[in-house]
Amino acid sequence: MVEHEGDFVALAETTVFLAYFKDMPDHRQPGKVQHPLDEVLLLCLLAVLAGAETFTDIARFGERKPDLLRRFRPFANGTPSHDHLGDIFATLDAQAFQRCFVSWVAALTRTPADVIAIDGKTSRRSGSRKGAKEPIHMVSAFAARQRLVIGQVAVAAKSNEIVAIPALLDMMAIEGAVVTIDAIGAQRSIAARIIAGKADYIIALKGNQGTLHEDVKLFAAEQQENGFKDAAISRFETLDGEHGRIETRRYTVIHDVEWLRERHDWPGLKGIVVVESQREIDGTTARQTRLYITSLTLGASAVGPMIRDHWAIENSLHWVMDMVFRDDECRVRTENAPANFTTIKHMASNLIRRAPGKDSQRLRRMTAAWDDDFLASLVKA
Repeated sequence: MVEHEGDFVALAETTVFLAYFKDMPDHRQPGKVQHPLDEVLLLCLLAVLAGAETFTDIARFGERKPDLLRRFRPFANGTPSHDHLGDIFATLDAQAFQRCFVSWVAALTRTPADVIAIDGKTSRRSGSRKGAKEPIHMVSAFAARQRLVIGQVAVAAKSNEIVAIPALLDMMAIEGAVVTIDAIGAQRSIAARIIAGKADYIIALKGNQGTLHEDVKLFAAEQQENGFKDAAISRFETLDGEHGRIETRRYTVIHDVEWLRERHDWPGLKGIVVVESQREIDGTTARQTRLYITSLTLGASAVGPMIRDHWAIENSLHWVMDMVFRDDECRVRTENAPANFTTIKHMASNLIRRAPGKDSQRLRRMTAAWDDDFLASLVKA
């Protein structure tokens, strides 16, 4: 028995992630708590790493893996039922959980993110027609070059991303980073928050910023027509070809925008970015022009790759959540449970991505289900 306890202490010290969640508020009545919160979080994370997609899956994992779980914590009362897990996650403070997550990731990465892509995703099955409950929509921050989720916040009911993005920015240390946001983030208050955080921004423009978008669109078109001879610019071009597709992207940064900043009183505005893309597939050519504003004074050769990096959040996070973690099929719906379960999945994704080797996340997750030592190694980092 003493040997087992000694093993427990030695291994418990390597479960680093739990240290960042030890101050999570637990509103359960102390005398009735059979399953400590740290045990519940460890159980859920290990189960999701090994392929669990529901609370029923997690409960079954707990029943089948007592020896593995007790390598880290006592689990003196076993593991919770799926109903009990659902109740715990429904009442767990989602904002506090997300703040703990941000602290954990900051320690995990150690290197500050240089490009932070912010975008929202809806978990489509998390809503309920009968209860008129809307599906949960999470806004996530993704370190595009490290390929890690570094923060997320749930969009409140009857609210939108415009309110959620500032709350997410306030959670994170963004100093020195470049924050990239789609057109919904084209708000003065959001730009001002980024600048106040000692960071820079690249924000897409569409019709939601009517007069600003129209002025930028007209000015860019006029400058293109006269070959940009009246403006200080920098240019950069890329050519990609695969699977019968050839895509050319031309990035032009217009640096003379003092008049635009004064006219629209836009915080930190230093440049306009025009992205012209031409895609050829099977003899058909499609062209598109996208417009951005930025606080950067860098040239197009630096700004262009950052704009491309933004799409990592679609390809390396949203797609992975749906295809590997089956997020769109998840029916967790009660109170705070959808937001908290998404946070657990983001934790699992980060840990799987950090595992050594070149296996896909899908294969690593399957390996975690088959190999207890590999699974245990994921949460020791």
